[in-house]
Amino acid sequence: MPILQYYCRDCKLEFEELVKNGGDEVVCPNCSKKAERMWSGTMYSATGKPQRKCSGKCSQCSGCK
Repeated sequence: MPILQYYCRDCKLEFEELVKNGGDEVVCPNCSKKAERMWSGTMYSATGKPQRKCSGKCSQCSGCK
């Protein structure tokens, strides 16, 4: 279970959350609105090669697996 970074557009809070799956919906602990996942750092594939561009939509891409 990864710890991921999230951002709330409503109250501008940045926070980390332990999630079961990266695609799970996460709500802001401050205002209970839906939070967005933050993407930072370099994404790598299972072969260790850097990805060209990661869209963040893991269900539509098999490049990181």
